[in-house]
Amino acid sequence: MKLNYLLFLFYIVIWVFLAIDPSYRDDWWLENILVFIAIPIIFWSDKRLHFSPMSLWMLFIFFILHSIGSHYTYSEMPWFSPVTELFGFERNHYDRLVHFLFGFLLFSPLYELFSSFWTSKRTALIVTFLFLIASSGVYEVIEWIATEMTNPELGTAFLGTQGDEWDAQKDMALGHLGTILAFLFCYRKKTDNPI
Repeated sequence: MKLNYLLFLFYIVIWVFLAIDPSYRDDWWLENILVFIAIPIIFWSDKRLHFSPMSLWMLFIFFILHSIGSHYTYSEMPWFSPVTELFGFERNHYDRLVHFLFGFLLFSPLYELFSSFWTSKRTALIVTFLFLIASSGVYEVIEWIATEMTNPELGTAFLGTQGDEWDAQKDMALGHLGTILAFLFCYRKKTDNPI
């Protein structure tokens, strides 16, 4: 069986397991709206251009981490509590890790997707970079709108600010950092240009 089907089947098994009795069912639905949109697009894209094994693994890892976060809510992910205690953090930083990995892990698959539209490697790299930078900000706006449209308890679970008034800005900054690091890595690799 091909890697894309194996990873998808494994992801579905994990997703179904984590869909059982999440911490906040309404928050779980909100968190998974993007999954319901993204998975068909990924399948269509893979059928059209065949993602590399590295990109398939990056997508798989990101979506697994997201499924775990949506099951527990990002701010209450218990598996990250030992890290919080070890470093003496005032909050659970699982959401920040996933924001960073959003930029870092999704860069390669999106670059491969955009490369099918632009023949110039540099243009595809720049479009991927700009898309991820913009997506980090747009997602924070979507979170805000979703919170305004739901009840306060659900909004708090969905936002996961944990009392930090600068949560959205820090989330975006980490998403941007992940994007920048992935861009620099891919730029050197794809253009043979030592930055």
